[in-house]
Amino acid sequence: MTSVITVGVDGSAESLAAADWAAREAALRGMPLRIVHAWLWQPLEVPVVQDRETQAASARTVLREAETHVAGRHPDLAVTAEVVEDTAVAALLREAEASEMLVLGSRGHGALVGFLLGSYGQQVIAAAKRPVVSVRARGGQMQAEGGDIVVGQQGSPEDSGAVLGFAFEEAAARGAGLRAVRAWSLPSVFAYSPGSMRLVDEAGGLEPFEKKALAEALAPWRKRFPDVPVTEHVEIGSAGQVLLSAVSGARLLVVGRRTRRTPVGPRIGSVAHAALHHAPCPVAVVPHD
Repeated sequence: MTSVITVGVDGSAESLAAADWAAREAALRGMPLRIVHAWLWQPLEVPVVQDRETQAASARTVLREAETHVAGRHPDLAVTAEVVEDTAVAALLREAEASEMLVLGSRGHGALVGFLLGSYGQQVIAAAKRPVVSVRARGGQMQAEGGDIVVGQQGSPEDSGAVLGFAFEEAAARGAGLRAVRAWSLPSVFAYSPGSMRLVDEAGGLEPFEKKALAEALAPWRKRFPDVPVTEHVEIGSAGQVLLSAVSGARLLVVGRRTRRTPVGPRIGSVAHAALHHAPCPVAVVPHD
């Protein structure tokens, strides 16, 4: 895998905001930036004049405008740009696999029409093997103004290792604080067992048990990143709602996505889905086992 940050552009304001965010990320990490525009000649089944070269020239214009946009703001950044002749999903998944992360605008037109609500973006986020960052036009501006990195922690330390590691790296690169959020709910009667209740009793109750679980998950990362100030937040409620209530003023929200396939194929997951649709800041979706 090449150490490069890749951004997909489509000529929209959202994709230019994504390019800005990706350029800042590349500069912070000391990596080159790769800009790609997915385009594939597909004649329409309508009786109109269609010119392959005209459409190809339009695709090159989209790429050139994004490259010029980034160069004007980050003149010292190493940038490459390429029109990739393939369908949007196939091209972006391939680019994601060869990159440290893939950055996309949260809404767009052309190849990324209806990014969040449509099929293209959901397929990319659900199937990508590397982190994907979704940036709104307004959210890309907010990222430069400061604020914490907010990360959702679920499950055991092993379950959330990749997500927490990504969040700590982001906070360290920016000199930002980290707000770690864990949501919990009352277990159903079928979830009770003598063993689980013994652990809860030893912790002093359900909420102290959840606080202990969060602290244990954070411990190795706090040791690895001692200069990152960490705030721990544990609250009863649905994971999506608790996370969104804690994201006000954040510069980035980091959530996880399980890579296990389901009978209907890869899925984004309810927490990532809520974050992508409702968080006002950029959202990083990190795949994990």
